[in-house]
Amino acid sequence: MSRVFETVKVGAVELPNRLVMSPMTRNRAGDGGVPTALNAEYYAQRASAGLIITEGNQPSVVSQGYLATPGLHSAEQVAGWKVVTDAVHAEGGRIFAQIMHSGRIGHPEISGHNPKAPSPVQADGTTYTPEGPKDHPVPDELTVEEIAGTVADFATAARNAIAAGFDGVELHGANGYLLQQFLSDNANLRTDSYGGSVDNRIRFVVEVVQAVVDAVGAERTGLRLSPGNTYNGLVESDPAGVYVPLVRALEPLGLAYLHLNVAATEPALVDELRAIWSGPLLVNQAATGALADLESAEAWLERGADAVVYGRAFLANPDLVERLRTGTELNDADGATFYGGTHVGYTDYPKAA
Repeated sequence: MSRVFETVKVGAVELPNRLVMSPMTRNRAGDGGVPTALNAEYYAQRASAGLIITEGNQPSVVSQGYLATPGLHSAEQVAGWKVVTDAVHAEGGRIFAQIMHSGRIGHPEISGHNPKAPSPVQADGTTYTPEGPKDHPVPDELTVEEIAGTVADFATAARNAIAAGFDGVELHGANGYLLQQFLSDNANLRTDSYGGSVDNRIRFVVEVVQAVVDAVGAERTGLRLSPGNTYNGLVESDPAGVYVPLVRALEPLGLAYLHLNVAATEPALVDELRAIWSGPLLVNQAATGALADLESAEAWLERGADAVVYGRAFLANPDLVERLRTGTELNDADGATFYGGTHVGYTDYPKAA
């Protein structure tokens, strides 16, 4: 039997296998960012994953970057997520909530507020608003007081997640959103204690992680990073020079896990971070190009990962674990239905006969 199907302890939770469902924005939340019964069905269908990590949840109104995404800052959102977590737990699953502040990615027509970011540096490209695609605006620079408030928002969202029945939370420090914006060369041009030197640029991430650990416990706190990732227009000229000190600073906290999206990360840096990080390591499989396969998953486990993370494979195969266990052919993922819409391409992917 492959090691992929062995148990592994991740913080306070024991996973029955090492196949983790990646956080994937699906833009199907209800009004006010409140999860619906359709969301509950979607996640419950995939409860056989060793761990489900949800789509990103905004911790505040201003942090919303996309249409129809869920939040964890209102009582209604917490109640909606409770329906989801109850459904997943009823199927025997485990589920963490990802908390995601979009930073400079967004638009006033989405959140009702101009985006906030480390510096007033406009992101390239457009975002989809109720009026159609529009350029990202120049964001407002966060004041030091607003930074403290944002740290507190993350901690409150984490407490709300636990109140909603989640087994833990993952902080989104990857893919060009706020936490990674503070780490980057071109999005963070600050000259105060949050910019300039590496120690200053990692400060915000460390403060957010510490605040969430204080709020819900290290054993219920994970962090996602994507060293070298240029998504959403970021530049990281020296990923090792930033992420090695960052991971060293976080290592003593004893987090539930570190989740690396390795698509843009040099292999040597992945190995260096693994050597520093003594806790559980989750590796996202985006770099392989394959929807999912045991060979690459086992290779990552041999290399030091404790679990492997799949996105599109779980999206299209609610029974991915069993399909891989039995060698059953996988459903293809329909990219046309990834974002927004109805149950089509969401809850209608068939399980194997």
